[in-house]
Amino acid sequence: MANKISAFFFPGIFLLFALSANSQVTYNYEIKQFAVSLYNSFDKMQNISGRLDFNDTSRLKWNNLPVGMRPRAGTSIGNMTDDQRKLLHRILSASLSSQGYLKTTSIMHLDDLLNRYYDSLFYKKEIDDNTYTLVKSLLWSHKNYYFAFFGQPTDGIWGYKLEGHHLSINFTFVNDKLSVTPFFIGTDPAEYQNSEYAGWRVLGQEEDLGIKLIQLLTPAQQKKATMSSAVPKDIITAAESGKRLVDNWGILGTEMTDKQKAILQYIIREFVFNLEYDKAVIEYNKIVKARIDKIYFGWIGEYDETKPHYYVLNGPTFIIEFDNNGGPRNGANHIHAIWREKGNEYGEDVLKNHYLLEKH
Repeated sequence: MANKISAFFFPGIFLLFALSANSQVTYNYEIKQFAVSLYNSFDKMQNISGRLDFNDTSRLKWNNLPVGMRPRAGTSIGNMTDDQRKLLHRILSASLSSQGYLKTTSIMHLDDLLNRYYDSLFYKKEIDDNTYTLVKSLLWSHKNYYFAFFGQPTDGIWGYKLEGHHLSINFTFVNDKLSVTPFFIGTDPAEYQNSEYAGWRVLGQEEDLGIKLIQLLTPAQQKKATMSSAVPKDIITAAESGKRLVDNWGILGTEMTDKQKAILQYIIREFVFNLEYDKAVIEYNKIVKARIDKIYFGWIGEYDETKPHYYVLNGPTFIIEFDNNGGPRNGANHIHAIWREKGNEYGEDVLKNHYLLEKH
């Protein structure tokens, strides 16, 4: 039955792509109309911090650390008016699918819950003054996510960034073309442990599908997929690591059964379909065209959700990394994950093509 469903579904994807290919301009316009309103609403101080030149170096940098450790470009949600916050959410709603929007806003809300958690520990005298002071210096807060424009939304070339602790969303517009990576998401905790939020897992699907795939492999396949080394403390291509995944390792899609490949594709869609649907179909089709058989699936760690683990999908056109061993506790309850488009992060490829075609 699974194979029949897969065979039915994926031709449907191509049909939807054919119907959606012309929706790119509409998608860009819907984002742009809310972006123009937010851009024009900025006051004098917000203009300085939130309206940056397209060539500003901060456009090409991302980070997932708390803002108390790494300041961000842009104007903070905390320094916006309610009307500006509403416009920001309209931009996100136009840019992202319902799942992408809920993940993004939930990641921001987790920062407030982290503060509440450590407040309770301090109140119960389970942490000392020094630890509590250190925690507060990290500036975890829904208010401390920063939004920046690079160029004007009315220009042919512009972009925006929403970034803070465990979140970096980077959209680059070049006329009717669009780049949407790097797209970083993370959660601490991966599973909330107490209160009315006990059991809340913002990135549960990303984790569950990876575990499902590695457990679905045969012992021989698992041996080929698994690198014998310590689970990294972060994704390998972390913001400040300076590392890139150059070598292919793991098991190829061509060596998987149809059922295994279906789970592989579910993982890809869980990341790509964080975008608004029509745009996600276009991006997903690029990956399918480059062939699922050419994607490597690699694993580090135990095949157990409760123990540190890491996986990577390395394809001809993209990289997806997932790590659950992050943060100071180095346990399996702190997720870092990223989707990166090879050769087109921050619009690198579309910008290059634009400048080759246009005289400047």
